[in-house]
Amino acid sequence: MPPPPPDDALTTRIPPTCPASIAELLHHAWRHDLAALKPLLAVPGRASVQEPTTGETPLHAAIRSCASTSTSANADPDPDLDAAKAVVHELFLSGAIWNDVDSNNETPGCLAARLGQEALYALCVEAGVRAELLFGLLGGDGYEELESEDEEEEEEGDEDGENKDNTENADEPIDIVLESDPDRAFAFAPPQPAAADPDVNSDEYLRSQLTYDAGKLVDDSQNGVMMAWETSIMRASVDALLTPGEKLPAAGRTRVLNIGFGMGIIDGMFREAHPSKHHIIEAHPAVLEHMNGPDCTFGKEWEASAPSEGAYKVHAGRWQDVIPNLLEQGELYDAIYFDTFGEDYAQLRNFFTEYVPGLLDENGVFGFFNGLGADRKVCYDVYTKVVEMHLSDAGMDVEWQEMDVDMGGLEEEGKGEWQGVKRRYWTLDKYRLPTCTFMG
Repeated sequence: MPPPPPDDALTTRIPPTCPASIAELLHHAWRHDLAALKPLLAVPGRASVQEPTTGETPLHAAIRSCASTSTSANADPDPDLDAAKAVVHELFLSGAIWNDVDSNNETPGCLAARLGQEALYALCVEAGVRAELLFGLLGGDGYEELESEDEEEEEEGDEDGENKDNTENADEPIDIVLESDPDRAFAFAPPQPAAADPDVNSDEYLRSQLTYDAGKLVDDSQNGVMMAWETSIMRASVDALLTPGEKLPAAGRTRVLNIGFGMGIIDGMFREAHPSKHHIIEAHPAVLEHMNGPDCTFGKEWEASAPSEGAYKVHAGRWQDVIPNLLEQGELYDAIYFDTFGEDYAQLRNFFTEYVPGLLDENGVFGFFNGLGADRKVCYDVYTKVVEMHLSDAGMDVEWQEMDVDMGGLEEEGKGEWQGVKRRYWTLDKYRLPTCTFMG
């Protein structure tokens, strides 16, 4: 039985116990009273206050009060919706945080999506894109994974990996975490012990022990490195990358480079196409050992079966160390796929900005596993736009193929496909498959 819908009542979200200074802001936002709200927003930080027990922010309040507003495409513009849009816009201008979560584990964008408020949802996505682009500019290459699920709460109590987060436990005691700014006090359930560590990074991952077990590859912290449910995505990715035609040579003459072997799912599919060149880059010692073991067919015999010397090759090491050598040797590919673990978006961007132009044939195709922000829709939509902009800056066009994801066995944390996996890194019923080619 699905859980009951959240209680969106005003008295529930802004209870009588709410401090007066916070309640004043939230009530003005709820009523879309921009004239009364604006003077209060002159104080830095006030646009992102939170009710101490519900986590309600002015953004949440302005969106939640639209729960009964008509969203019919044929309806006249609702004046309340116009007022809500004006308030949400002003809040973002005043520094409101686009991905703050409330006690329902919803960002303002998640709330807008649940309520069917498409115009308000679009404002949240636009604000997220602006924030991520600005973060990238200010932080250089210090991109971090978008905050999602319980990450903000985890960071409160403690202190970014592949975009492959944790749910609150209602049975846990509720603590109130006080920051230096009392307006940012918010009660939440403390993270579970198994989920308290920050996401694994590349160095930690390469030091970890890996286990191939029952259709999944996990590290020694039970992080899902690769799982069999991704097979349909890999199949569609190979079809997009290897389809002969205007952009690629005839089948059988495709030169393929794959970064990240994992379970070997996509490389098995590439091999079925009989490429003229098939190179694999893999960094993890346990995966390299597996590739040369009895349960894998991508070892020395596979390399020796190549139509020409060096045409089939496993390059052992981090792609950051291997790729410069391939460039120096003049290697060129028609299809490149990128799917690493323990690396953030900065590394993907660095790859397609700095290295793809030198590795990919002018008519070639580049793809990657698009798990960026895939634990909630608003983050996935934000990263889609961010990636589009950065690919354009790198001189590449991207086409998105939206495909259904079979959610059977993927619905609940710790159950079905997620049994034995630390966290549910995918929650969406749609996958957005990227096909990237050079402009012109």
